[in-house]
Amino acid sequence: MQIYWKPLTAEDISSLVHIGHVQNDAAKTGVTVLWFPNGATMGCDVSGGGPASRETTLASPMTADNPINAVVLSGGSAYGLAASDGVLQCLEENGIGYDTGVAVVPLVCQSCIYDLGYGDASIRPDRKMGYDACRKALQGTSEQVGNVGVGTGATVGKICGMQRASKSGFGFAAYQIGELRIAAAVAVNALGDVTDPRTGERLAGVHSPDRLRFSDTMEELLQAASISFPQKTNTTIGCIITNAALQKAEAGKLASMTRAAYARCIRPVGTLADGDTIYAASVGKVPADLSILGAFSSKVMEEAICCAVRRASVSESEYLREIQ
Repeated sequence: MQIYWKPLTAEDISSLVHIGHVQNDAAKTGVTVLWFPNGATMGCDVSGGGPASRETTLASPMTADNPINAVVLSGGSAYGLAASDGVLQCLEENGIGYDTGVAVVPLVCQSCIYDLGYGDASIRPDRKMGYDACRKALQGTSEQVGNVGVGTGATVGKICGMQRASKSGFGFAAYQIGELRIAAAVAVNALGDVTDPRTGERLAGVHSPDRLRFSDTMEELLQAASISFPQKTNTTIGCIITNAALQKAEAGKLASMTRAAYARCIRPVGTLADGDTIYAASVGKVPADLSILGAFSSKVMEEAICCAVRRASVSESEYLREIQ
C-alpha cells in the first residue's frame, strides 16, 4: 500500500487543536492561542538565550504528567505574559483545567516574541487580549496566517536595526502520512535571515542600507565590532501538534528534533539575542517511530516558517512608517 504525504488545513486538524487570534493592528502586536480540546502531553525545547516564557516547566518530564490545556504565543516581550491571565480566566469559565477538588486550574504554557520595536511599544498584549483570543479558539479554529495574532509585530533580519529589517508573521502547515497527522504553528521573529531550504531562496532578512536588496546577516557579523548588537529583541516561537502517542520525555525529544527546521531556515539562530522556543504537543494515540516523526516534524516546521514570511509581506512605505 502506498503512503501519501497529504497537506491538511487548520480545519482538518480541529479535533487536535483550535487556533484563535487577536491583534491590535494599530499597535502591531497580538496573541495566538492554541487550545487542545482533549488536552496534550507536552514537551519543550528552548534554544535561544533570552526567552520570555511562563509555565514551560509544565512540559518537563520531571514534573507531573497532567494534560496541558493551551499554549499561548504572544507579542509584547515579558509584558505580554499577562495575556495568559485572560486565557486562564476564559478556560476556567468554561470548566476547562485540572480539577484540584476546590477549583479548576487550567494548565497553560506561554512564550513571547519581542515586537516592541514595531508599532506602538507602549501597547502590549494584556489579560483582555488573551481572553478574547482564547474565546475565539474555543469557538472554532482560524485559517489565518501572516500579519495576524502573535505574528502582527514579527520582524526578521534585525542585526542592523529595524530600518534594515523585514516584516515576518505567523505561519502554519499540516500534513498527514497514513493515520499520522503533524501540524506546525510558528511566529518568526528572528535576528537572522530566513531562507527556503528547498530552493535556497532568501525570503526575508537584513536589507542593504538603501533597502534595494538583501544583505547578509553573517557578513554583517564580520563587522560586529562596529555594530550595536541587538540583545534579546527577537525570538522565534512555535509548536508541533501531532496525533502520535508520546510520553513527556518523547515529546521533549520531538521538540528538540524539530529545532533542525529553525537551523535550516534561519541564519544565525538560537543566539543570545533570540529566545527561540519550540513546544511539542501529543494529542492522539497513533503509534509512531520517534525518529521518523521528528524528521517529518522538522519538514512541516520548515514549511510553516516559510509561510510566516511569505504571507506577511507589507509595502515598503507601510513598514517604514510603522517602525518610526
